[in-house]
Amino acid sequence: MSQSNLEKQEAKLKQLNQKIKAEKYKIEQRLGKQIISQANLEYTNLSNDQIKLLAQQFSEFLKEKTVDH
Repeated sequence: MSQSNLEKQEAKLKQLNQKIKAEKYKIEQRLGKQIISQANLEYTNLSNDQIKLLAQQFSEFLKEKTVDH
């Protein structure tokens, strides 16, 4: 393959990776919003420590549900 083709493929790969990263971010944002909304939590009352604790508790809950199947 010529250098030009490799450079084009690298550019396409980089662009695809950026799209994947952007989609992951969107999903994370929507998931977080839904969790906060469903739990009737206030954004203004959530500290970083509280967010980490909630995430840990949610993770443990999901792990338990996965094991139950």
